[in-house]
Amino acid sequence: MAIIGGAEAGRHLKMHGLDNLGAIHWNLSAAALYQEAITRREGIVTAGGALTVSTGVHTGRSPNDKFIVDSPSVHNNIDWGSINKPVKAEVFELIHQRVSAYLQGRDVFVQDCFAGADPKYRLNVRVVTESAWANLFAQNMFIRPSKEQRVDFNPEFTILHVPGLLARGLDDGLNSETFVIVDFDRKMVLVGGTNYAGEIKKSIFGILNYLLPDQNVMPMHCSANVGKDGDAAIFFGLSGTGKTTLSADSTRTLIGDDEHGWSDGGIFNFEGGCYAKVINLSEEAEPDIFSTTQRFGTVLENVVFDPATRELDLFDKTLTENTRACYPLEFMANASDTGLANHPDNIVLLTADAFGVLPPISKLTPEQAMYHFLSGYTAKVAGTEKGLGSQPEATFSTCFGAPFMPRRPTVYGEMLRERLSKHKGSCWLVNTGWSGGSAGDGAQRIKIAHTRAMLRAALNGSLASVAMTSDNCFGLNIPEQCPDIPADILQPRKAWKDVKKYDVIASDLCVRFSNNFKQFEAGVSKDILAAGIHRV
Repeated sequence: MAIIGGAEAGRHLKMHGLDNLGAIHWNLSAAALYQEAITRREGIVTAGGALTVSTGVHTGRSPNDKFIVDSPSVHNNIDWGSINKPVKAEVFELIHQRVSAYLQGRDVFVQDCFAGADPKYRLNVRVVTESAWANLFAQNMFIRPSKEQRVDFNPEFTILHVPGLLARGLDDGLNSETFVIVDFDRKMVLVGGTNYAGEIKKSIFGILNYLLPDQNVMPMHCSANVGKDGDAAIFFGLSGTGKTTLSADSTRTLIGDDEHGWSDGGIFNFEGGCYAKVINLSEEAEPDIFSTTQRFGTVLENVVFDPATRELDLFDKTLTENTRACYPLEFMANASDTGLANHPDNIVLLTADAFGVLPPISKLTPEQAMYHFLSGYTAKVAGTEKGLGSQPEATFSTCFGAPFMPRRPTVYGEMLRERLSKHKGSCWLVNTGWSGGSAGDGAQRIKIAHTRAMLRAALNGSLASVAMTSDNCFGLNIPEQCPDIPADILQPRKAWKDVKKYDVIASDLCVRFSNNFKQFEAGVSKDILAAGIHRV
């Protein structure tokens, strides 16, 4: 189905409350969407062939503008609060009516997609956008059905994406002109007031995070890859920790870079594409991801380029630190054809410790893994976000994905505990942040080559027989040696010239961990509490 502009398309979209539309462009190819985007001046084709767009004032998600309709069917299951904010069904209906009126007479683009590589848990998703480039984004990010699968496609959730429509803030019962509203009863998402396409991707992730636990599937904010012997690994981590980078390993098959499920049968990717941060991306350090920025089919968000030559400048932060590349998974040479893998042999928790006090790699007990999973620690670096001072800022995002988890954290934590108990995977805490000092004091970030070498040793079993030293501050088990890694790098205190300052900063971080975990103390077992980080 290429372009349907008549009665049949109108009939299909009436079920979503859309009528009297302009041209309806249904399941266009990447080439056709390029043509539409260029004709409509939505983006520029840059050197190498990527479609480069600017998202305007919104260069990231708008968490304060995300809402869930509070209805009896979901009320008792949602972890309501500052992240999962309730909104009345009447507000959703008002905004939906306004979306429908806004789209009358306008051209729309429709993509029918799958979310979930495992057919048993797959969600049929329809994405309706007012721009061609956002529709290409959806085509890249989700799993593309075959021509035959699209014939009788029945959407289970629909996204209506209208960046040009602005809400009226408090007058509409919202916070601003921007809105991302999920209604689980109507099985619909309304997105408006923002051109940042990541809202499309993360809306469906949040929906799966709500639906799948009832099917005994643990949804995870993680990347995943698998070795030649079928040994799978998953990498939990927040933005900037290296989740996408480290899963892209030429010696292992890439399952996916961001969102996965863990069922009784193993792990599976939710997506059909990748959404990689590309600021400071170099061909030398990350050749596979770099290559995607130079080819037709990739959508680049807010990447600066030379207007004459259209050569990219991946180091230019003029528009944002959060520059992104969205590309189909198959653009990676070693990507999986199925998106499926066995139960993971290794579970890696990634943190970018900008204070420079956590070890670059440490072995975790299952109880420690639970503690760090619920904590979800990383650190924001001064200069990368507005409002930060000269020193790093500790961030705790439970399950390494709090903004996308509608249910209570203990729901996901208990699912991880059960799987660790049953499948006996090895757990690791890997710090991809700073060493020898804090980022605020000018210390250097741990070399990616060193991180890759440590991970390689962990995944291939080289660290299994290595002696471990217990860290007195954080209670972590640190390998005494690792192939291709200088021994002093493994012990963070030894990497600091001023060990007294290290002790002060490390002690302060221990206090932060302890204070943050108080919210979970009533809901976890004593062995997890005992395995945690305490005041020193």
